[in-house]
Amino acid sequence: MIDGIVVKQLKRHADERGFLMEMLRSDDEIFEKFGQCYVSLNYPGVIRAWHYHKKQNDFWVVVKGMVKTVVYDCREGSPTYGEVNEFFMGDNNPILLRIPVGTMHGYKTVGTEPSLLINYPTELYNPKEPDEFRELWDSEKIPYNWDIKFV
Repeated sequence: MIDGIVVKQLKRHADERGFLMEMLRSDDEIFEKFGQCYVSLNYPGVIRAWHYHKKQNDFWVVVKGMVKTVVYDCREGSPTYGEVNEFFMGDNNPILLRIPVGTMHGYKTVGTEPSLLINYPTELYNPKEPDEFRELWDSEKIPYNWDIKFV
């Protein structure tokens, strides 16, 4: 696993009314600090990649649908430099994923329904100086192919 990534398995507390699922608590070992929270709706097949941050860690939870999240360690000097990790997140695998500063990351909604991704970044978004540095989704700099893999 890429250095700095943390996965927290989430638990749904279900009854006849539905379910309640805690995602991130201030007393979790994984919690660092709160910058803001936002939700992103994503249509099936849409790829939102690649980007990295110089200041913030991201904490992603997919609360509806399924996404394939990919993280690439492009941090020179990192013990896991060059490593790629895939995570399937959402209805069928409720997890919170900590994505560390400096790692390229992105995701693709998989399946036939839109997905809802919630992010708890550690910093506020600053539109005058965005902490977001991008590469194209099919960049040759990143050793990853977004196509479906058949096992």
